[in-house]
Amino acid sequence: MPENLFKPAVPILFVRDVSASSRFYRDRLGFVVDFLYGTPPFYGSVSRGQASLHLRHVGAPNFAALAATEPSLILATIEVTDVHGLYEEFQAQAVDVAQLPTRQDWGGTDLHIRDPDGNVISFVTYTRHQ
Repeated sequence: MPENLFKPAVPILFVRDVSASSRFYRDRLGFVVDFLYGTPPFYGSVSRGQASLHLRHVGAPNFAALAATEPSLILATIEVTDVHGLYEEFQAQAVDVAQLPTRQDWGGTDLHIRDPDGNVISFVTYTRHQ
């Protein structure tokens, strides 16, 4: 029996407006809009490199209020090779930074950003990549 190949997980973010969220990820974070589904769109996908995020319409984001009070409530983590360079890129786009690049005891340096719906995304570079 052949070994089953696991591929990267795809987080699904809850957003109020899939079209507006896809524009944020495209215009401010450098992602590509892979698809938008429905009229108006109620589901979509954005990607950058090998990282994908799906966007799903909800009446009100489920985690926004909790994320505002709970430190480091991260809804997706994306590994990158240069978190400091990414931070500079995001600064130029006036992205809401929830945590500056921080070296962690567990071996990574991570940066947290907050999207317009309050979803916190972590970008991390591990020591082995530096």
